[in-house]
Amino acid sequence: MFQSREAAGRLLAEKVLAAEPENPLVLALGPAGVPVAAPVARALGCPLDPVFVKGIEAPGTPALAVGAVVDGAAREVLFEADSLAAAGLTQADCAAGVEACLAETAAARCRLLGGRAPQRVSGRTAILVADGLASGASARAALRALHNRGPLEIWLAVPVGPQEVVWKMRGMTDRLIFLEAPRDFRGAAAHYADFAPVGDDEAVRLLDELLARR
Repeated sequence: MFQSREAAGRLLAEKVLAAEPENPLVLALGPAGVPVAAPVARALGCPLDPVFVKGIEAPGTPALAVGAVVDGAAREVLFEADSLAAAGLTQADCAAGVEACLAETAAARCRLLGGRAPQRVSGRTAILVADGLASGASARAALRALHNRGPLEIWLAVPVGPQEVVWKMRGMTDRLIFLEAPRDFRGAAAHYADFAPVGDDEAVRLLDELLARR
């Protein structure tokens, strides 16, 4: 069990540093990923940028996600063709939902980074860091978007996730680094002594501390 997200990040940082990524850029998956990603970025001496992912809900069926919006220098809208077909929808049917997701991810970035522009991914080893995987949907969306941004390589680094989901991520990354992948996964929170929600203030503090070091 990890004592906290930062403690898990320190353990993860050791493995990432040993792998010697070339020209690295660490990307935290949402605010909750920032405390895990910060020790990794500190160890590598590289920038840290959050990535915000918001699922696109099917009109009239909020429980069904048919795609996702991923922010960044070029915000991307990624649809799941099978989910659209199963719901009998087209991309155009989801236009209002897409606009809402774009506005939400832009607002989230503004809260954490103010007017700072997203880091460029092109030519860098993009290392996506999350506090854990469940279904892996948000991580998959972020990885899909990163493939379109010209990285040197794409790595995924997570403290914990269900074995089946972790293995499936291998096909989407150049390198996969993890600490635990139990078969009887019961949620990321079960693997942390302290898994309190990460507020914007905490994420901003960690991001500002890293920026001040550079």
